[in-house]
Parts: sequence; C-alpha cells; structure tokens
Amino acid sequence: MKTKVFAAFAALIGVLFYGPVRADLPSTIAKVKPAVVIVGTYKATNSPRFGLRGTGFVVGQTGAGSSNLAITNAHVLPQSADADVDATVVVQVRTGPEELQMRPAVVLEVDQVHDLALLRFEGPAVPALSLGNSDAVQEGQAIAFTGFPIGGALGFSPVTHRGMVSSIAAAALPTPSAQGLNAKTIRSLRGARFNVFQLDGTAYPGNSGGPVFDPDTGAVLGVVNMVFIKGTRESALSAPSGISYAIPSKFILELLQRHKSQ
Repeated sequence: MKTKVFAAFAALIGVLFYGPVRADLPSTIAKVKPAVVIVGTYKATNSPRFGLRGTGFVVGQTGAGSSNLAITNAHVLPQSADADVDATVVVQVRTGPEELQMRPAVVLEVDQVHDLALLRFEGPAVPALSLGNSDAVQEGQAIAFTGFPIGGALGFSPVTHRGMVSSIAAAALPTPSAQGLNAKTIRSLRGARFNVFQLDGTAYPGNSGGPVFDPDTGAVLGVVNMVFIKGTRESALSAPSGISYAIPSKFILELLQRHKSQ
C-alpha cells in the first residue's frame, strides 16, 4: 500500500515540476514519416523519367477513403516556363521500409498567395497528419520538419531536422517560382499580407512543401516554404544560412474547407 501511495505521489510531483508526460521525438518521427510523400513529375521521354521537385504530406482522405489529399508548395509544381510543364505530376508513397510506389496526382487547387497546392491521388489510404492551431504558435516554440533535402541527393528516405520558431513576422512572398530568399528580397517585403514563421532550422530546396510539426504531438503547424540564401544558390549547400520560412497551417485548413465536400 505504501509503495502505491509513493508511486502516485512521485507521479504527481513529476507533473507539477516537469509538466505533463510528452512523447519523445523518435516516436513522433515514426508517426509522421509514413504521411510524407515525394512530389515530382513523370515523363516517358525523359531520362530519368521521374524528377523529384519537392516534398508533400497527406492530410486526409476523400470519397470514402478511395482518394488521398496531400499538401505541397505551389512552386514545387511545374511552372509555365519549365521544360517539363507538360509532364505528369506524381507522388511517391512509401509502401514498405525500402519500397516506394508512384501514383499520378491531380492538382485540385493552387493558392498562389500562400504558395500552397492541394493534390489528390488514388489508391490505398496513406496515413494522414493532423493539423495544429498555427495561431497559437509562439516565438521560441520547438518545431521539427521532415522532407527530402537537396533534391533527394541524400536518398529517398525522409530526413528530419529540428529547431524553433525564431520569429513570427509579416511578409509577402516572392514569385512562386522562387525557391530561395536573399537579403535584397527580404528588404523588399514591405507590403505584408500575412504572417510567416521564421525558423532557425536548416532547410534546402528539396524540403519545400514538407510539414513543420510539433515534436511532441506531430500536429502540423506549417509548411516549409523558403530558404534564406546568403550568397549564390550553389552556396546554399556548402554554407547554409540556417534560416528557413514556413507558411502557417491555418491556410491549409482554409484550402481544405473549400474542398471538403468533394
């Protein structure tokens, strides 16, 4: 009896002094990774036929679970000036530890203002991530993000970085085709339209479209969007700035609301 009382008292002390029990990051990563997809293009006449363009993540199913809905950046999709503008947009989903399956994707909507795109692809249901309340995010809050940095040069296994929200600042995004920010562009962002999260984590162009999530719960708080480049684009690999930007998840919710009945 004394042992049980002591155990209960110790648990209470732990909550009072250390807060509620939280999930560890490895467990959260294991939950997030199955929902993260590779976004790219497929064209039979290309070599290679598949081209990785960025990251995406599944946010739910529609049509009795026969279709999966995924989020990525608008700039990840082929642009009008791209040579592969007529290529098929595809996603690659993980079906096993070392197995990927390519599925054609339909672009349901492109939100150019917030640089977001909603995709739908058929097939068996893929685990979906829940969306957190981005309005409650605070500066200094811990985050993690998962994606395919450097365009898959590290392989097609999702890579996770962690960091914190270093600033919540009003900003207008540059053109959707841009994948990096430089000092001149940042100084020009005066006509702000909405807030973005500045992160102190190191992201690369291949991370674009990946989820920024709460390391304890896995709830998505934002979407990796831009990387601050100190010099040339090539120097982003050899001397990364460690400053990245993310679009708050509330804009994903608005996008999904417009398609909830489809």
